[in-house]
Amino acid sequence: MILLKLLLMISLIRVFFQDSKERQVHWFLFPIIGLLCGVLFYQNTLPELFLTSVTINFIFVALLIFVVYLYSKIKLKNALLKSIGLGDILFFLAVSLSFSTVSFIIIFISSLIFSLGLHLFISKNQKTVTIPLAGYMSLFFFVSYIFHWTGFINVVYNI
Repeated sequence: MILLKLLLMISLIRVFFQDSKERQVHWFLFPIIGLLCGVLFYQNTLPELFLTSVTINFIFVALLIFVVYLYSKIKLKNALLKSIGLGDILFFLAVSLSFSTVSFIIIFISSLIFSLGLHLFISKNQKTVTIPLAGYMSLFFFVSYIFHWTGFINVVYNI
């Protein structure tokens, strides 16, 4: 169990640094994160609840991606991958395996707000066009897991 948590932490930090520095992330990190999140969630919940939560989480992420697709197509007149990176989409799908539905939606939306705030704070003096969304979100998920494992938050798998 400790090894799984350590591997997850290393993977999340790697995504953060790679996305922040290079705006590219190694593709194999996303399946690793998804697998580790899924195993940790499965070990802490009932199998039926795991399947139901993961299904609803995937539907939530698919709806979110669909809304971004419609917005980029209709309003921005761009292709989807010009509006959001493939790594961001893969990260969304990977973390869909992480928590129960209510906790996932709260943490996911909080990570989006955190990413926006962090980017606005950091990019005041920079002229960057892109946002390392997967990197910022991985930092937020890293902190969320740390808070859960240290006991500050104890309901991420239950609600």
